[in-house]
Amino acid sequence: MKTTLEIPDPVLRRAKSAAAARGIPLREFVIEAVKDRLALKTREEPWVKLMGKLKYLHKESVRINRLIDEDCERIDPTMWR
Repeated sequence: MKTTLEIPDPVLRRAKSAAAARGIPLREFVIEAVKDRLALKTREEPWVKLMGKLKYLHKESVRINRLIDEDCERIDPTMWR
């Protein structure tokens, strides 16, 4: 299928240069780029589905961070000179 795309000149120049460096036509370079981008999206989806699943650990994280902060305050400043 044919389509028309409006690509900013600087981006198009970089794409043409990258395609030429790889020895492939611009058309093939664009197809690969779109496929890579679509594959990236599908790889990210499982992570997105898991977002927020560890929310129940928030209070424990706050407690641990507070303990770390308290411990760091006990460091002798003269040790860091």
